[in-house]
Amino acid sequence: MNTKAQTPKEADMSALEYEIRVSGLVPDSVLAEIEGVHVVVEPVQTVMRGPVLDQAALHGIINRLQRLGLDLIEVRRLTDQDIA
Repeated sequence: MNTKAQTPKEADMSALEYEIRVSGLVPDSVLAEIEGVHVVVEPVQTVMRGPVLDQAALHGIINRLQRLGLDLIEVRRLTDQDIA
């Protein structure tokens, strides 16, 4: 059994890209907690795109946003075409 810990770079290689849309603005302090995310603020929406290591991490992000009272509009896994 391999017990070697992954470096951040190795972890990013296994992460899938997601796009998360919420209504309203996500506070800068919350965005700073989500590593590798690219943020676009559209009228009354925040769009976050970036790597998510696993389903537990995805649910953690979603739960954090919902605790802020933000309405979740869309979550989708990005394809290679979406990323390019």
